[in-house]
Order: sequence, then structure tokens, then C-alpha cells
Amino acid sequence: MRSIVFPALALLFASFNHAQAATETLSPGKTLSRIALLKDGTHHYLRYFKSGDSNVPVDIWSREVQITEQNGEKRIRIRQRWDGAAIPPSAPVSTQATQANTTAATKLLDSWAQFPSFTPISHERITDKDGKHLVEGFTFSADKITGMKDLADNSQKDFVMPSAVATYNFETDIEFLQTLPLAAGYEARVNFYHPGSTSAPAYYSFKVAGEESIAGPAGNVDCWLVTTDYNRPGTVTKFWFAKQSQIMLRQEATMPDGRTLVKTLID
Repeated sequence: MRSIVFPALALLFASFNHAQAATETLSPGKTLSRIALLKDGTHHYLRYFKSGDSNVPVDIWSREVQITEQNGEKRIRIRQRWDGAAIPPSAPVSTQATQANTTAATKLLDSWAQFPSFTPISHERITDKDGKHLVEGFTFSADKITGMKDLADNSQKDFVMPSAVATYNFETDIEFLQTLPLAAGYEARVNFYHPGSTSAPAYYSFKVAGEESIAGPAGNVDCWLVTTDYNRPGTVTKFWFAKQSQIMLRQEATMPDGRTLVKTLID
């Protein structure tokens, strides 16, 4: 009897523990399990609106990753550049795409974080639009995000956003998600904050919803399909991460007007 019941109970408890472990709550401080997948290099994405047979380009978005040193310590540096005829203004990641305008602009982002925890250190953003040059800079600490006092022309010198717990930088979400242990049934609750936003840091859920093979720059690629609602129930944004490298190949989000905003890797 014991040889039958005990293994069955063990299997039940193992299944329960696996289900419990499938959801992970993340906040800065711990080493991310697949940080080794984050490597030096630059990726370019085309952003465009899709509506029926219509595809309207928005901009080209480049993201450069450097594993480097700062003040004698190993760091993650992520630099981004947005070039195009329509670029979103500074806004939370979950709403950027809904506020795109038609004025040509360039936006440069420079983010630093600790390695291997991805704990954010600083974030700078420079926007050139309509003849205006806007400089914004922020420093992250365990209990708040503040404006960088020593950054020349920083329009956010006096900025302060309290944070109940330490938060990750929302502007580095694509690379951050790349370092998670994506697998069937996995879900992460991540405390994110978009530097400069008037909305406080909040937890967002990202769930592996399935597996799909999609076209990549060099042929079909097996991917993890990850979804989130960005805390807006009834909406869904989809990400496709290549299983081998966990690099994001594609992202799709449905806009309030019914169009789909697509970000697709082009290199």
C-alpha cells in the first residue's frame, strides 16, 4: 500500500511545487537566471502600424547592449536610438505607441544597470523634436527615482518619485525579459517604472502563453510567445522571443483605434 500511496503523494506534491514555482515575483537585487544570454551587440527593429493590408512605417529603433565596466564594477549599458517620421513622446511603455505623432524626431536613450542583477543605476533621455532639444536624466535608488543633479541642461533636476520597493527600468524591458527563465507555464511579476512618469512604479505580469514558429531575418525561428496586458484588463500585447537566444523577434500590440503596432527585428 505504501509503495503505491507514497509515490502518488510525492508526484502530487511535485506537481504542486512546479505549479507554484511557475510564477516568479521579481524586484532588483537577485541574479537573473539567464543573464548569460545578454551579450554585446546591436539590434534594429522596424516599427509600423498594420491595418488590414496597410502597413505604415513609424520609425527604426536600435538597441545596443554593452557588458562593460563603470567605476571599476561590471555593468550593463543599453543605448537606444529612435529615428523616423513619427516617434512617441516620453510616456510609460504601455502607452507610448498610442501617442505617436507625425513630426520627425530623434530620441537617444542611455541606461546603466548592475551586472548580473539588472538593478538600474541611471537613465538619460535626449529628444530633438520641433526644433527643441530636451535633456532628461534620472538616478535609481532602492526607495526612489530622482533627477540627476550633475547632468548639464537636465530638465528633470528636481524630479522625485518615491518607490515602496526597488524597481527595474521599464525602458530596458526587452533585454530584461531576455534574461528570464522562459518556459511553458512560466509567469513573471516585474516591478517596472518608466523614468519621468507621474505614475508610480507598479508590478506587471508577463506570461509564457505558448510556443510558435515565426519568420525571422534568417528563416523560421522557434519562439516563446509571451503576453501581458500592461495592467489594462481586456488588452493584450504579444512578444515572440527566440527559444535559443531569447532575443525578441517581434512584438504586437492592438491600439484603441483597432490598428496593430508591430515591432519586428530586421537584422
